[in-house]
Amino acid sequence: MINDQFPLSIQADDISTNLETTREWIFKNRAELLAKLSIHGALLLRGFPVASAEDFDSCVKEFKLENFTYAESLSNAVRNNRTERVFTANEAPPAVEIFLHHEMAQTPIYPNKLIFFCEKASEYGGATPLCRSDKLLNLLVSKVPKFVRELEEKRVQYTNVMPAEADLESGQGRTWQETLGADNRRDAELRLKKLGYTWRWLDGENLRVTTPVLPAIRKLADGRRVFFNQLIAAYLGWKDSRNKTTKAIRYGNGGEISNDAMQVVFELSESITFDQRWINGDIVLVDNFLVMHGRRPFTGTRKILASLSL
Repeated sequence: MINDQFPLSIQADDISTNLETTREWIFKNRAELLAKLSIHGALLLRGFPVASAEDFDSCVKEFKLENFTYAESLSNAVRNNRTERVFTANEAPPAVEIFLHHEMAQTPIYPNKLIFFCEKASEYGGATPLCRSDKLLNLLVSKVPKFVRELEEKRVQYTNVMPAEADLESGQGRTWQETLGADNRRDAELRLKKLGYTWRWLDGENLRVTTPVLPAIRKLADGRRVFFNQLIAAYLGWKDSRNKTTKAIRYGNGGEISNDAMQVVFELSESITFDQRWINGDIVLVDNFLVMHGRRPFTGTRKILASLSL
């Protein structure tokens, strides 16, 4: 019988007493750790002597995974690099909730694995919700089978407006220049065309883009089917001075996605979500194909760092 603990927790205890032995332990056990990650979806490493971005970076390297840089991504979140492969989590204001999503599933380019590190836990709130997408999909098949069939057949598209200047009050505030790696309209359009996006320039040099048609449900190598998308986050959270949630998502054929169906998705996802509460030094690995994550609102200073891998 498979241990279905979620997330799977590994305590340092006698495993490691300093950073060097922690790195050695990760390197020696990396294959087993990654195998467990693919089964459970998330691993918590707690009590290890990891204190800084540099410490975390050195531990991440021991997994020997290919780095997925934030610069090459199409994510709209504002983040700041702390090392070459470590950056801050979404810099949206503390009161802004970041709803469940698979990292960058609203784009054609996304990482396989996420590794988070708690440099400083918030005074109140700030948990990272984690939700198994395979279990969510099973519930949806039972509750709203027609909706699941429509997602499989029609797939989905996302629309958002990228600002010309960084919007630090939004969870979608990264500029189109940084998002697309472009200094001018021509280069931005060339990148969008290559990726299959459509676009329109708006007042103030803002840029509205619509993704190519993307899958909303994936089948993993082991046969499990998952609710792999950004529908919850877009439906509930893509709202700021430029964006409205009502315009963020639609079926791939242009049809409207039912509010009733999305409400069922949200309620079912919350019913099986685990809130990972942070302690300084925690490291959490997430299988991006199997588990959605988010961020609860918080007060005080919260410093969660991240590294993405292929």
